[in-house]
Parts: sequence; structure tokens; C-alpha cells
Amino acid sequence: MADTTTTSMKPTSSVRYAVGMFGTSIPVNMFKTYAAFFYVDRLGLITTPQYSLILFLYTFLDAIDNPVYGFLSDRTRTKWGRRRPWLIIGAPLLVLCFVLFFNPPAFLAPGAALPYVLLMYMFTGTLDSLINVNYGALFPELFPTEASRAKTNAMRQAFQLIAMIISIALTPIITDAIGFANTAYLYGALAIAVIWFMAVGCHENPQAMEQPKPQLLKTILDIASNPKFWIYGIANAAYFGGLALVQSGVSFYTKYHLGVGGMGSTIMLGVVILSAIASIPLWVKIVKKMTLMPAWRLALACCGLGIIPLYFIRSLTLAAVCVVLFGFAMGGVSTTMDLVGARLMDEDRIKNGIPREGSYNSLIGILNKASGLVSSLAFLLVFRVYGFESGENPGAAPDAAARFLTVLFPLAVFAVCVVVSRFLKFPQDTRKTEG
Repeated sequence: MADTTTTSMKPTSSVRYAVGMFGTSIPVNMFKTYAAFFYVDRLGLITTPQYSLILFLYTFLDAIDNPVYGFLSDRTRTKWGRRRPWLIIGAPLLVLCFVLFFNPPAFLAPGAALPYVLLMYMFTGTLDSLINVNYGALFPELFPTEASRAKTNAMRQAFQLIAMIISIALTPIITDAIGFANTAYLYGALAIAVIWFMAVGCHENPQAMEQPKPQLLKTILDIASNPKFWIYGIANAAYFGGLALVQSGVSFYTKYHLGVGGMGSTIMLGVVILSAIASIPLWVKIVKKMTLMPAWRLALACCGLGIIPLYFIRSLTLAAVCVVLFGFAMGGVSTTMDLVGARLMDEDRIKNGIPREGSYNSLIGILNKASGLVSSLAFLLVFRVYGFESGENPGAAPDAAARFLTVLFPLAVFAVCVVVSRFLKFPQDTRKTEG
């Protein structure tokens, strides 16, 4: 269970913290979902092998930046707290790079655009890591009991899913109306406003400021020697890898398999996200009934089951109906995943006596971002196996390529996720969640 030691910490509103997820999700969802479609299909400035290379290189950058951000956050001591200064400073920097990514210079041409796209992808991705390491580290500190965590996390995931409606499902419509550049400006302004609103309203634990600063080498060795960290991290990475492929693949799926335009992507992604939002209250009840870990595993299993019908369906209407199960599963993973991670951090704090949420979040983040290798491999195989190079040269079987990207490869990844999750166990697994 969470350590419920009483502190002099001023309480933070669950809503005030949870709405921050809306701000952190708005730019990154558009960035991760439409980066490939924007540069490979819409503009044709890079090819699928080049995009695969970008994802591959970025994964190694993330392996370096995440622990650095987490370690610096844990060691920060200011009158504004440990995490809040990073959020206040990081938000406008993230938005600047996000806007530049979707505003490539007019002089870029196919064959010469890779350096710019790679550089801006790296900057946008690493600043997203900075924001999320610090935002995630606040969660177990601000809400020490499992009951308060369950309540706050349900709100947080609801805000994230609302952001996904806008930045994923509605983006094709918005970009058709005002263009990718203006959409990036709009989402960027929203992100800064919400992240700053959240950050100034969070009240960190003053006792954490008085505790010893963690040492980098010992922290990494302690965490890396914990088998639960690896099991949880690999399961997470597999989930995010599969989810990213489904999200980015839908635009290709609706265009090349269903034969519909951007509205088809909006409908399918909108159904997924609305189903996820609607399912969160039900998943809260499922967690109480089944306990946390079985509920988490059930949600992961439903992810794979939810995309199988898409391989066979030719109708947009039927596809939209079938992805309801995938949305339900996504809501379940959103409801449970961070609660599982908080248990890991509780165990570490109780065992070692030092709050190291930032380092834990950053190292988990490395494994999460290793999902980029999954996406990189998938796009590379789309080129090697199906010959899909770009919108100008989609190869002889773009339909098969789109289904591979959206269904077959993610299904294999979700299967790995389910198997790995079976090995993660806590002493509390036989108890019901509080509250």
C-alpha cells in the first residue's frame, strides 16, 4: 500500500493536477500520430526508411535524456519545489519546437529534408520527456493513498482522452480547414496555458526538500536491479509501441484499405477515444472488484482482441463499431497503468528512504520510449516487405501495408505485453483497492 505518513504538505486539488494531462497530451499526440503522415505522405519530404531511421536514432537519445531529467529533478531544491520550475520553463520550449516541426522551411525539398526533420523531432521529443518526467513524478507525492490516486488518475486519464479527441481524432478536420502550421500554433497555446495553470496549483511536499539528494549511480543500480522495474517497463513499452502504431497507422488504413479520406480517420479515432472515456468509470469498478493487477492484465489482453476484426473489415461503419472494444481496453490501461507504477515507487521509497519518483519515472520513460524501436521496425518492414516508400510511391500493395502497420504488427506487440505482465506481482495483489 502507499505510505500514508502524515506531512505538512498543503493538499492539491485532484482536478487541478489532473487537467495538466490535457496540456501535456495536446501537442505530443498530434506530434506522434501525424509526424509520419505529414512528412511521408502529405509533403513527401522524407521516405518511410528515413522516418524509420529518425525513430531509431531518437530512441537512443531518449535513453540518455530521461535519466538525466529525472536525476536533475530529484536533486532540484528551490523555493518553488523540485518539479514545478522544470514544468514552467519546459512548456514554452516544448511548444516552440513542436511549432517548428510542423512549419518546415519552404526551401526544403525531397532528399534534403532529413536533417531538419530529424533535428526538430529530437528537440520536440526530448522536451516532451522533460515535461512528462516532472509531471509524472508529482503524482505519487501529491496523492499518497491508493484511494486518492485512483480518483485523481481517473480524472487525469479522462483529461488525456479529451485531449486525444482534439489532437488525434479532430486533427484531420482541423488541419484540412486551417493547415498543420496553424493547428500547431493553436495546440501549442493551449498546452502552455494548461501546463502553467496546473504547475502553479500543485503543492509539493516540503519534507521531500529536506531529505538527502539521491546519488546518480546508486539510484540507477538500485532501480536496474529491481526485476519488477523491468517487467513493468517492458510491458509498458510494448503497450505504447502497439498503441502508437495503431494511432499512426489509422490514417494509412482509412486511405489505402477503406478508401476514405481524413474524415474516416477522425471517425475511427473518435470512436476509440470516446469509448475509452466512457469506460473509465466502469474500469474503476472493475479494479475494485478484481483488484489492480488482474484488471491491468485484462485491459492489456483486450487491446489485442480489439484490433483483430480490422484486418477483415472493408466498411468504415463496421470498422468504427469494432474499435469500441479497443477503446474500452485503452480506457482500462489508462486507469490502471499509473497505479501499478506508483506501487513500484512506493516500494522503492519505503525500502531506501529516499523519494526518487523523478528517477523512476525517467527510467521507466526510457523503456516506454523504446517503443520507438517498435515503430521504427514496423515502418522499415512496411518498406522492405511491401515496397511502401511514400505517398508518391506507395508500392504495389498499399492496402496490405496499411493493415500490417495498423493490425498485424501491433497485434504481435500486444501479445508480448500480455505475456510479460503475468510476471509482475505485488503483496497487495490479493487485496481490493481502497475507497
